[in-house]
Amino acid sequence: MLEPEIEAFVASASALYPADAASLPVAQQRMLYERFSATFTAPLPLGVTVRNAVFTAAAGHTVALRAYYSHDCNHGHGREMSSAAGTVLYFHGGGFVLGSLDSHQLITARLAADTGLCVVAVDYRLAPEHPAPAAHDDCLEITLAALAGHLPLALPRCKSLQLAGDSAGGTLAASVAMQLRERNIEGVQGMTLVYPMLGAVPQPPARDTEAHAPCLTLADVQAFRRLYWQDTAPPWTTPLDAARFDGLPSTLAIGVQHDPLRDDAVVFVQRIQATGGRAEIWLGEGLVHGCWRALDTSPGVQRMHSRICAFLRGTADAQGSGLQHVLTV
Repeated sequence: MLEPEIEAFVASASALYPADAASLPVAQQRMLYERFSATFTAPLPLGVTVRNAVFTAAAGHTVALRAYYSHDCNHGHGREMSSAAGTVLYFHGGGFVLGSLDSHQLITARLAADTGLCVVAVDYRLAPEHPAPAAHDDCLEITLAALAGHLPLALPRCKSLQLAGDSAGGTLAASVAMQLRERNIEGVQGMTLVYPMLGAVPQPPARDTEAHAPCLTLADVQAFRRLYWQDTAPPWTTPLDAARFDGLPSTLAIGVQHDPLRDDAVVFVQRIQATGGRAEIWLGEGLVHGCWRALDTSPGVQRMHSRICAFLRGTADAQGSGLQHVLTV
């Protein structure tokens, strides 16, 4: 059963973003998605400022970045600052096909406002123009640059670096964390995965019981999968197909009741816990995929958001001495 406020959100979303959108031409899907996202995007919260930059990848293409600073970040516009709670690299959702810096500003701005952390949104390349592993490669390269202090942004001295993302962005965050572990690269203290897709095929039972859920159906998942992964998913791009689940940073995974991807989060946490790793699951009763946009109206989403913010703040505080890089121009 849907929470009443989520039922109203679903009705509003359906009027803006039709149920058959995944079958439309990609350009039309993107137009609809941006219009839908803009409807739920409020002005920047008080005390939050934004800085845009462009990162040039080793292969020569560019990736747009947008950093959100709250007053708590002590942002110094290029000056080295003595203290900041930390930085979160945020990878947006959209099935690897949709989404932008603008489409997820509601989420990234509120995370900065409600945690005091500096949030850097990453506008990675999209499919089908750029199939797998393009998005994964971009997010990994951005993360490595952040750890090395080479992002083209004037960020305060960071005491922690965390990865976060929703939906496809959750896939990206988990995959990057696993790649860093494989390369024995330290510096990422936590990852937050919000209704993530973590395998080539969603996990049961939600895959079957929620196949026709509002806002995201199993057919939608399959359509996005074909556009990004095409015939074969490179092994490192689907975290649940990994051989190892040890050695990962502290993890919070969010699953929501009415979502064919719900049990991806559950299984991922169980596998990390089985190795003795630090991971927790939060399940949102009465919520749907993409519900973060209902933050201003839904009590369930507000609880979800509060849990995410508490995890990000707690991880930054607990690991305050873990990262001492200054990310500067």
